[in-house]
Amino acid sequence: MSQNLLFTFTAFAVSVVCGFVLIPQIMNFCARNSLYDIPNERKVHHNTIPRLGGICFIPSMLLAFILAIAVFNRVTGEEQITMNTWSVMFLISLLIIYVVGTIDDLIGLKAQTKFVLQILAATLMPLSGLYINNLYGFLGVTEIPFWIGAPLTVFVIVFVDNAMNLIDGIDGLAGGLSLLSLSGFLYCFMREGVWLYCILIAGLIGVLIPYLYYNIWGDPSRNRKIFMGDAGSLSLGFILGFLLIKFAMHNPSVMPYRNDSLIISYTLLIVPTFDVVRVIIARLRSRRPLFGADKNHIHHKLMRSGLTQHQSLVVILLLAVFFIVFNLTLDTFMPVNIIVILDVAVYVTFHLLLDMCIRNAGKKAFE
Repeated sequence: MSQNLLFTFTAFAVSVVCGFVLIPQIMNFCARNSLYDIPNERKVHHNTIPRLGGICFIPSMLLAFILAIAVFNRVTGEEQITMNTWSVMFLISLLIIYVVGTIDDLIGLKAQTKFVLQILAATLMPLSGLYINNLYGFLGVTEIPFWIGAPLTVFVIVFVDNAMNLIDGIDGLAGGLSLLSLSGFLYCFMREGVWLYCILIAGLIGVLIPYLYYNIWGDPSRNRKIFMGDAGSLSLGFILGFLLIKFAMHNPSVMPYRNDSLIISYTLLIVPTFDVVRVIIARLRSRRPLFGADKNHIHHKLMRSGLTQHQSLVVILLLAVFFIVFNLTLDTFMPVNIIVILDVAVYVTFHLLLDMCIRNAGKKAFE
C-alpha cells in the first residue's frame, strides 16, 4: 500500500507542476490573441479574463497518470495498464467532451449542439459495459437490467456534466466543488484498493491546485487571473459523472459489494446537481427556455443576499461538506430513501432562509 500511495502522490505532484508551468503560458497566449471572457449583465466579474484555463486539465492529468504508471512499472516490474473496452470508450468519450468544450471556448457552440454531443459521449459508457446496475435499495430497487440502467447512466452522466458547467459562475466554485468531490472519490477508491483510479484522480486533483490559485487569487490587472471555461467545467463534470457510475456500479471483479456505494457517490455531487434541479424547476414554472442563462443559481442568490464572491464560495463549500458529514452519519442507521428526503428538506430549507435574507437585504437597500 505504501508504494501505491507513493505513485498516487507522484501523479499529484507531476500534475501540480504541469499546472504551474502551463497556466501562465495559457494566460499569455490568451492575452496575445484576445481570448477573454467578456463581462456582461449576467456575469459577476468586471474585467476581461482569459477563459482557457481548463484546456490544461486533461493533458496534465493524463501526463501525470502515464508518468506515475511508468515509474510503477519500472520499480515493481509489473504491468498495470490493460486497455479494456471501458478504458478505450472512456478516453474516446472524454476526448469528445474536451474537444467540444475547447471549441466552445474558442469560437462558441450552440447549447443544443453541446447537449447532443454530450449524449453521444455518455452513450459510449453503457455500450462498453459500464452502467448503473444496482440502486442498493433506493426506491425499493436493487438490481436493474441493462435496458433500464443504460439510459439511466446516460442521463446521470449528462446531468452531472451540465451541473458542473452551469455552477461555474464565481471564482473557485466549480474547481472547489470538483476538488472536494474528487478527494471523496480518491478516498473511496483508495479504500477499495483500486489504485489505477486513485492515480488518475490524483492527477486531476493536482492541476486544480494551480488553477484555483490563479482563479481565486490571481491579479487580472497583471493578466494573472484565469477561468476554466467549458473545456474545464465540461471535462470535470464528465469525469465526475464517470466516477459516480464506476463507484456505484456493482462489479465484484473490481470491488466487493457495498451498500453505501450509491449514497456516497450521490452525496459527493449533491450541491451542483440539486442546484440544477432547482433552476430547471424555476425555469419551467416561469416558462423560460431550459437552455437559457439567468442569475438564479445558488451563488447568484448568495451574492444578492449581501455576500461577496469569496464569502459565497466558502458558504457553498461548507454546505457541500455538511451534506457529506450529514449523509455519512445517517447512513450508519437510516435507510437511503429517508436520507434523500432529508437532503431535499435541508436544501429547500437552506434556500427558504436564503430567500428571506435576500428580501431583508432588498428592504435595507431601499431604506
